[in-house]
Amino acid sequence: MDKQRIFEVLVTNICEVLPELDGHSFAPEDQLVQLGADSVDRAEIITMVLEDLSLKIPRIELSGVKNIGELAEVLYDKVQSV
Repeated sequence: MDKQRIFEVLVTNICEVLPELDGHSFAPEDQLVQLGADSVDRAEIITMVLEDLSLKIPRIELSGVKNIGELAEVLYDKVQSV
C-alpha cells in the first residue's frame, strides 16, 4: 500500500466521522483539530484507520504527528514494517 492510498483511507474515515467535511479538499498540511475534530473524533478516526490498515500499534506512537500528511507518513512506515 502506498502513501497516497493511506492518505485516502485517512480522508475517508475523517469524512465518516465528520460528515460536514465531505467535499472538502484535503491537504497533507490539514490538522484534525483545525478541521473541527475533538479528542473523541480524533480517537475514533485513528481507531478506524488502524482497523482499515490491519495495524495494531500503540496510539502513543502517533502522538507526535502535526497534520494528516505526517500521520499518513507514520502509518505508511508502520505498514511497511509489518
